[in-house]
Amino acid sequence: MEDLSTGEVARRADVHVETVRYYERRGIVPSPRRSGSNRRRYPAETVTQVRFVKRAQSLGFSLAEVTELLGLRANRDASCDEVLNQARSKLREVDEKIRALSAMRRALKQLVEECPGDGPTSACSILSALESEGDDE
Repeated sequence: MEDLSTGEVARRADVHVETVRYYERRGIVPSPRRSGSNRRRYPAETVTQVRFVKRAQSLGFSLAEVTELLGLRANRDASCDEVLNQARSKLREVDEKIRALSAMRRALKQLVEECPGDGPTSACSILSALESEGDDE
């Protein structure tokens, strides 16, 4: 069984050393054994686990959600349906964020297209629109 240093885990997983240490502190990766000189020695599968976490995060899963996914992954009695439900939930969240960003883009694009871009800021149509929309809240 290969034991890896924190730096080696980080290098193989393409993350910073502090990321590995942070995951350890958060309990996302198990605390490693310590060498005689008190250095962390991780099992090789830690690299796979760190890559799993980073990939899940890149898909929008929070660290708490990733921890749940790791728990499901480790639980032989868990159903793939549980993972599917989490993925569907995340997909709904992503779709909602896309809708919100699209609405923001449309509004901002309209402001930009309507602004002549000259004159004093006291006559700026973008600033005026932002000011007037603030009254709706």
